[in-house]
Amino acid sequence: MNILHIANHLNIGGISSYILTLTVGLKKRGHNIYIASSGGLLVERIKEAGAVYLPIPIKTKKEISPKILASIIKLRRENRRCKFDIIHAHTRTTQVLAASLSKSLGIPYVVTCHGFFRRRILRRVFPCWGNKVIAISQQVKEHLAGDFKVEENKIIVIHNGIDVNRFIVHSSWSKEKRKRELGLTDNPVIGIVARLSDVKGHAHLIKAMRDVLNKFPHAQLLIVGEGKTKDELVKLTNSLGIAKSVFFKPEVFDTREVLSAMDVFVMPSLKEGLGLGLMEAMASGLPVVGSDVGGIKSLINNNNTGLLAHPADSIDLADKISVLLNDETRRSALGAAAQTFILENFSADKMVLETEKVYLECVK
Repeated sequence: MNILHIANHLNIGGISSYILTLTVGLKKRGHNIYIASSGGLLVERIKEAGAVYLPIPIKTKKEISPKILASIIKLRRENRRCKFDIIHAHTRTTQVLAASLSKSLGIPYVVTCHGFFRRRILRRVFPCWGNKVIAISQQVKEHLAGDFKVEENKIIVIHNGIDVNRFIVHSSWSKEKRKRELGLTDNPVIGIVARLSDVKGHAHLIKAMRDVLNKFPHAQLLIVGEGKTKDELVKLTNSLGIAKSVFFKPEVFDTREVLSAMDVFVMPSLKEGLGLGLMEAMASGLPVVGSDVGGIKSLINNNNTGLLAHPADSIDLADKISVLLNDETRRSALGAAAQTFILENFSADKMVLETEKVYLECVK
């Protein structure tokens, strides 16, 4: 098949990682992959994976935009050469673009919903859900069916997959070495890898850290990511008097660089479709703490593959983190169980095969 993916951009993040993983897997299965976007830091990696990159001016959040029209014209022209069999959209604006292309060219299209949407009037007037809708967790499927009345027989749950072989348990020596390379001490590191956005719950983690430091004064918090709330979060650490124990680092494509320095991983999201960063931490064998919300509940079986905390509750979050810092045996057991769970249920191969099956159904 000739498969066209459309994304607003190809910068570091969950959607770009998802597309890259699919590209690698689908290329191995003999398909031709075309990726249209406005560009980004990962364009070269996409090309190295064997995809053909098609630049389009789709960098917009508006569902009615001249940039969408310009992108339609460009991709209609590309279709004369590439003969797309199916279109795969990954964001709201690319859904609108894919729907227009599908209608004018007679090509089926699929949409992956990577999280939760606000109930806006344009989503009801122009639903643009495609021939099939891939939800990355059962919670996202329920959200689509309940809040947007998407037909349940159109929604297929396919969990994000990761290349589990890339994530290994690091030796004590390499962990301490990596901590020093990041400017940290050898003391325990609590970490998070996520974009700096209100919905990710960083503020609650920082408040929890103040309580953790009362019990473990040498603990450190490593926050990896970039986003619009950074200044607010830095101010919060200063106001709480814990700035010396909190370290902000920019986003990285290869998360192993930072996960290898962590002792406990925390995902305190207020909403979460599934949580790629959490999955990668679990695959690395790290003990994890996550909010009892959304797709996180699909990953963390409380007291088995990690610990669940009440959302937006910094006190409960601090208690869960402290429990793990205080018990090395429990950290090891939870980390090992988490790694096994990811290995058995969230492989890239599984995601690729299930997505390919959806494509074939739509093409038929």
